[in-house]
Amino acid sequence: MRKFLVILDDSRECLNAMRFAAMRAAKTGGGVEVLSIIPPDEFNHWIGVADIMRAEARERIEVHFEVYAKWMRDKQNVDPELVIREGVPVTEIMAQIEDDPEVGVLVLGAGTDKKGPGPLVTQLTKAAGDMSIPITIVPGDMSKERLEAIT
Repeated sequence: MRKFLVILDDSRECLNAMRFAAMRAAKTGGGVEVLSIIPPDEFNHWIGVADIMRAEARERIEVHFEVYAKWMRDKQNVDPELVIREGVPVTEIMAQIEDDPEVGVLVLGAGTDKKGPGPLVTQLTKAAGDMSIPITIVPGDMSKERLEAIT
C-alpha cells in the first residue's frame, strides 16, 4: 500500500498537511504515516532528566497525534500510523523515507508568514532532486473546502 508521509509538529500549517494526506489516502486507497521528530537539543541534561523529558515529549506527541488520528478514522476512514524519531528533522525525514519502502509521497504544509514557507519546506525542496519520492506542498492557509475539492 502506498503511504503518504506527513510531519506532525507544532506549526499551524501542519493541520492542512494532515487533512490533505488523509483525504488523498482515503480517495486512493492508501495509508497515512505520521512522523514526529524530537530534536536532539531537547535533551542536553543529565541522563535521568533527559529520560524524563524524552518520555514527556513522546507523551505530548502521542496525545497530539490522537487528535488527528481520530479525525482521520472518523471522517476519512483512514487509520494512520505514528512514527517517532529523534534527531535532526531533515535527516530523520530522509531516513524514514528510506526505511519504509511503502512511503510514496511526502506531504508538507507551507507556512504563510513573510519569513517563507518554513524551514522544513525550504530544506527539503533543496534536497528534492536527491529524494526517491515526490513532495506535495500544501498551502497553510488553504480552506478545508478547497482541500476537499482538489483531493
